Amino acid sequence: MAPSEALTLVVLGPADAPDGLALSEAAGWNQTAEDWRLFVRQGRVFGLRENEANRLVATAAALPYAGGLGWISMVLVAPEWRHQGLATQLVQHGIAHLRALDATPVLDATPAGQPAYARLGFEAGFALARWEGVLAAAPPAPGTGLADAITIARLDALANGCDRGALLIDFLRRPGTRAWVEPDGHGFVLARQGLCATQLGPLVAPDEASALSLLRRALADLRGPVFLDVPERWTALTAWLQHNGFVRQRGFARMALGAAPIAAVHPRLFVVAGPEFG
Repeated sequence: MAPSEALTLVVLGPADAPDGLALSEAAGWNQTAEDWRLFVRQGRVFGLRENEANRLVATAAALPYAGGLGWISMVLVAPEWRHQGLATQLVQHGIAHLRALDATPVLDATPAGQPAYARLGFEAGFALARWEGVLAAAPPAPGTGLADAITIARLDALANGCDRGALLIDFLRRPGTRAWVEPDGHGFVLARQGLCATQLGPLVAPDEASALSLLRRALADLRGPVFLDVPERWTALTAWLQHNGFVRQRGFARMALGAAPIAAVHPRLFVVAGPEFG
């Protein structure tokens, strides 16, 4: 049976978040139920359900940010439905949604996914990589939270070229989220709970030395598995991670559609929020 006859296109609502989580969990991804609820609430998630079993078998999310950028992510297809064009179909729906909002579609692509996105017209810009490590138990120390939301949102907008205040507020309100803000208000780093590991990022700082100081401060207060996604430009940061037992898990390329490639990372952005958020 052709996919068009066996599947129905849907837009996910709040009640569909557990089905999205089941799909990403089966793929070994780090997203949580809170992430899926955020995508449904702040963006639009397109999906395909089997007509007979009503099982969600494919998704793609489009998350607009204030300021003219929108993120494409959560492109997932169940193994038995792969290589039939489902991901491309859903990504195209996401692109159309963002363009209707006058937002430039942007995404972080794995090496395997990059050719498919290139065929849709995305152009590659700067490279980044996921690093992972396991931290020994450390005594908990309080981070800061919503009281610093204005400072965090301002610095993040400066480093990312768009207003992601709603995203950051969502992160800060989650149980277990930690935030460290420099006393002078020139830098910050967040850490939030993921399904497989603590996700560290974004990290914004005035220079690489300050970024490394913030990173060391945050990691000293965390324990267990940690993921962070670092632009390849920051060689001192990645050298420090490698020296301290972190390993490079996979690479990504930041790609944009219908705009000049994002060739260079902003000089204040040292760790991104994750490939699903940018």
